[in-house]
Amino acid sequence: MKNKPIILVAGEPYSIFFEILLKSLKRKSIRNIRNPIILIASKKLLINQMRSLKYKYKVNEIFFEKLNTSKLNNQKINIINVNFSHKKTFDKITSKSSSYIKECCEVAMKVSNKVSSKVLINGPISKKHFLKNKFPGMSEYFASKVGKKNKEVMLIFNKAVSVSPITTHFPLKKIFTKITSKKIIQNIKTINSFYKNDLNKTPKFAITGLNPHCESSAKVSEEKKIIIPALKRLKKNKIRVSGPYPADTIFLKDNLKKFDVIVGMYHDQVLTPIKTIYGFDAINITLGLPFLRLTPDHGPNFSMLGKNKSSPKSFIKTLEFAKKVK
Repeated sequence: MKNKPIILVAGEPYSIFFEILLKSLKRKSIRNIRNPIILIASKKLLINQMRSLKYKYKVNEIFFEKLNTSKLNNQKINIINVNFSHKKTFDKITSKSSSYIKECCEVAMKVSNKVSSKVLINGPISKKHFLKNKFPGMSEYFASKVGKKNKEVMLIFNKAVSVSPITTHFPLKKIFTKITSKKIIQNIKTINSFYKNDLNKTPKFAITGLNPHCESSAKVSEEKKIIIPALKRLKKNKIRVSGPYPADTIFLKDNLKKFDVIVGMYHDQVLTPIKTIYGFDAINITLGLPFLRLTPDHGPNFSMLGKNKSSPKSFIKTLEFAKKVK
């Protein structure tokens, strides 16, 4: 099938996700996406939310065993129902909501495999409750479940400039043990392939150092021992990469114009400045999996549940990006 389905996992039931989804479907451009969207969620919860928020959409329940994507379109909400045992709508995060999220994710991965989907989008998830310290983040969770552990790559994508941390959700005291030349080479090769194959672009990379000003009082710094050797290997592979650059100046306006991707050594080194500059105008992508895993840049936002005041901007951008993936 030319237009592969987009798999959509609703995520935390006690969240604003359904409100965001229902608002997004008001846009004709979203309803007319050629890729059929398959929602993995509780049908009962979806209908309750529609009634509460006064939205009216037709719901098309589909079944895994009889799944025929050629008969789907986005004029209805195509849903594979995942039951939950609560008698009432979720009103707080519990162990039961975690088991519901787990089943949604597992069904989504089975569906993705069956229909050879290129994109899986998951709604907001409370990592503290769902992951329970078993995985640093959802990127690592999905990678483990599909046999790609340690192959996952986080990319915060913006059409002007994107960022990627070599280490993700690790405490600062642990990142020094996670940074290796092999990991840097693997991550940048993965991002380079994504840009070339899916975006028809050969990217230019800037790599930050680990230490302030790329310097260390130690005899052998991480820059000399790990980062610079990795850059030399990447250059031999014809990848357009340069650095290491001090993290405190690489995000200056003139520097941003020179690069497509800035790769940092740890999470906040690159995510803090990119969010300061572009706010929520970015998409969280996990590369290195059988599918692209996308996440809208909004959380569960429990306090806004049912108020119908949340912005769907990030989710709309995510869907519009998903339809461009080859």
